[in-house]
Amino acid sequence: MTETSGRRRFAEAARDERPDLALLCLLIAAEADPGLGERELDAAQMELDRLAGMLPALGRHAEPERWAAALAELLGERCGFHGTPADYRRLESSLLTSVLERRRGLPILLSVVWLEVARRAGAPVYGVALPGHFVVGFGAPEGRHVLADPFEGGRTLSEEEAGLLVAGATGTPVPPAAFSPAEPLEIVLRVLNNIRAWAAARPERGGVRLWAVELSLLLPSHPARLRHEHAELLVERGEFARGARELEEYAEVIAPVEPETAEAVRRQALAARALLN
Repeated sequence: MTETSGRRRFAEAARDERPDLALLCLLIAAEADPGLGERELDAAQMELDRLAGMLPALGRHAEPERWAAALAELLGERCGFHGTPADYRRLESSLLTSVLERRRGLPILLSVVWLEVARRAGAPVYGVALPGHFVVGFGAPEGRHVLADPFEGGRTLSEEEAGLLVAGATGTPVPPAAFSPAEPLEIVLRVLNNIRAWAAARPERGGVRLWAVELSLLLPSHPARLRHEHAELLVERGEFARGARELEEYAEVIAPVEPETAEAVRRQALAARALLN
């Protein structure tokens, strides 16, 4: 799959009325590994289908606890999907194709596997984007439900237990809104944010950070600050004219609300243009 065709497909999929979470995550993996083609992406979708077919036919109205237990037994115990601290150091932990193969990954990618397998089997399932840790919910978000932690093989949690887990790691309480269902594009942006953070800690992987930002900018909704980050990355990589132009465009956007910041960005643009001489 070429970079152009992959990005065009990513942009189109992100604008679908019902975005396909698995497809978008697979297209991120294809960006990371241009050797992945349609055959590999189809094989990953088929693996999700196969796993869903291994679940018992519980029916959508089965108790949330039964669905959580069935997924934990299949994915956590029989298939061995889980995470370890070492997985945070690997780019592969953020790529769905690799997670399906290795059965290891970050909480959010393991949750994507759970979400897609459970959804295919007809389970009432949704993602929960807690600060610093992603889990899945079964049941009705505003009614009877249970949370499961795919990183821990599917250990079930109450909201109180999940709140204590996150508070212990971050030092801050979890707001009630954090337990609301996460939309597919929110999940995709968070996956890309993880990749950006991974690459930012490794200056030699600036190319990875650049494509993660560029995919984020293809989403219908994204933080405006990503435009600034993209411009700075272009300048760092020697694309001074293009970077300066994007810095100037970003300054115009923020000038009405952040005039001092806009002026600082304009100075960055001037400095970038000076490097052309």
